[in-house]
Amino acid sequence: MVHLSILHARIITPTGVIEDGCVVIRDGKIHQLLPPGAALPDGPVLDAGGNWLAPGFIDIHVHGGGGYDFMDNTIEAFLAIARLHARHGTTSMFPTTLTSELSDLYATIECYEKALSHGHDGARFLGLHLEGPYFSKEQRGAQDERYIRNPDPEEYRAIRQKTAHIRRWSAAPELPGALAFSDFCRSNGILPALAHTNADYDQVKAGVQHGYRLATHLYSAMSGLTRRNGFRIAGAIESSLLLDEIDVELIADGAHLPEALLKLVVKVKGKEKIALITDAMRAAGTSVKQSLLGSKSSGLEVIIEDDVAKLPDRSAFAGSVATADRLVRTMVQLAEVSIPDAVYMMSTTPARIMGVADTVGSLETGKNADLVLFDDDIRIQQTFINGKPVL
Repeated sequence: MVHLSILHARIITPTGVIEDGCVVIRDGKIHQLLPPGAALPDGPVLDAGGNWLAPGFIDIHVHGGGGYDFMDNTIEAFLAIARLHARHGTTSMFPTTLTSELSDLYATIECYEKALSHGHDGARFLGLHLEGPYFSKEQRGAQDERYIRNPDPEEYRAIRQKTAHIRRWSAAPELPGALAFSDFCRSNGILPALAHTNADYDQVKAGVQHGYRLATHLYSAMSGLTRRNGFRIAGAIESSLLLDEIDVELIADGAHLPEALLKLVVKVKGKEKIALITDAMRAAGTSVKQSLLGSKSSGLEVIIEDDVAKLPDRSAFAGSVATADRLVRTMVQLAEVSIPDAVYMMSTTPARIMGVADTVGSLETGKNADLVLFDDDIRIQQTFINGKPVL
């Protein structure tokens, strides 16, 4: 049974754009991609009006939105965040934690497990991203210093035993025990990512050899060029740009990174190695001027100004208030990449990094009908998850 045909669309596919094309959806999957003028199967039709039709956006690093944080540890929070970001084009996400009390982390894991069994009309959950607590205190950013510590095998093994849904774990590779930790992650199907790190080039290289293959929010809370006895030493930023094994995340909200750095990363890494992330906290999608980073019970107070979250003393950013459509728009308007290339960084590269490219991340027959329809200014017209419109 044909569920929907979307016609008169500029369809972004892995091999190029089909102008005035049609996508036929059947049983929640992409059934056909048709050229202009092709005969349509019977069934409902949606006229895209010449707008762009792209694979749904995949956010591999997101903390909250719509006034909620995943670490509020309620089903209401999980589902509200999923709905908010779906309205902005996100069809899949990896709920992300913060450095916290171990009991709070366990509560988030338990809530995630419960949320999976709830039917909802928002972005689907594809696994957990644990951000911390194994970080450098010198590069803590807005992470709560009280809970930062070195990797503890007894602890991380116990956390893994709580759930099979951890897909990624961000840590600082230079810490004592961090290489053994990454070995453990790899053996359990978890992607180790370098984050909040003060590592130098040699330490990053050692991390890569043990599985650190993703740089969490490049430039943010990450060491750069330093001097040691007068000699220049490359930091985690330069190492991530240089080493081909490392993919990078960009918070492309127009605040975390200026035009020059966005263009530099695109020039060096290319769309195939860049994943756009919101790193959104609870204030995303709201108009509040004060908020919390993390849970309502133990989160850090932040202010919202200049379209970004900041610590009250303005010493550091404290997460973004962006949605995925804003990231794509920023890359097009500020970094001057094409719309298909920006979409690639928001869909195809994240899917490949997280190992889900067999079902999502590109418009190809047989994949999930996760689609987003938007105009030339990246204003979302409609999001589809499994072929069903998000209301």
